[in-house]
Amino acid sequence: MSEYLSVARRMWHLLEPLHATLYFAPEARQVAADLGHDVASRWPSYFAWRTAPLGAAGPELVAATYYTFSPRMIARYLPRIWTVADPAKVLDARLLAMDRALTTLIGGRLSAAQLAEAARLARQAAENAGTAARPLAAANRDLPWPDAPHLTLWQAATVLREHRGDGHLAALLTCGLDPCEALVSFAAIGAAPAADFMGRGWSAQEWSDARHRLAARGWIAPDGTATERARTEREAIERTTDRLAAGPWRALGHSRAERLAQLLNPVLGAVFEAGYLPRHSTLGIGTVKVAYP
Repeated sequence: MSEYLSVARRMWHLLEPLHATLYFAPEARQVAADLGHDVASRWPSYFAWRTAPLGAAGPELVAATYYTFSPRMIARYLPRIWTVADPAKVLDARLLAMDRALTTLIGGRLSAAQLAEAARLARQAAENAGTAARPLAAANRDLPWPDAPHLTLWQAATVLREHRGDGHLAALLTCGLDPCEALVSFAAIGAAPAADFMGRGWSAQEWSDARHRLAARGWIAPDGTATERARTEREAIERTTDRLAAGPWRALGHSRAERLAQLLNPVLGAVFEAGYLPRHSTLGIGTVKVAYP
């Protein structure tokens, strides 16, 4: 399986921005507003969009599956968001949002045949993503596949993104990092500024306490930066994440994965040119310097 680790990371870098358009595209913001969500902050619609495949989930389930968000923050939005629109309506709305966003982004960059080919390859990878102990990947793969190729491509990207994310949480747990420590250690290695994580609801005291715990483990130096041990351990977490994410790409094979990558490059370019994605990664899933939720 080791030969597919680099493939897994490369494909994540290509697919993650496509998935993340749901949380930042102006078309999605408008659809969320039409549903009745307050879009002055992105969090109400974010929790609705991402959680809806789980059904009308409550704060405990969402805190467990999202991991790095403060449970207090999650409880501010859940289960209240389901009084605005139930999960079935949200699922329909997010496909509408992505239909509008991707029609604008992809238009003219791929032919109809190329888009259909990309959707077919991505779906094959997603259908080979093992879902045991991966609740968000499983919940998204339980959904019916859309007919439109651009929506099939987006849904496959979402399954694969959540598949990798679920595996990453297993890697964090294996390494003994609790939710706040996962963010503190990620910020310490310089993957993203600490300020980028403040939206996840942890208090200054909780952040400080996590830093002290990591310092006691030899992860944080007196100046607050990561030690060599921390960098080594974080890279080991990323390698474990790659290993756990490699299955779909091993099933697809090198040549078809490479073909999908070629087809995705123009789409990735369109997403970045649109300019609405933040600059730094705040997921704690890999070392890409683009921010996703």
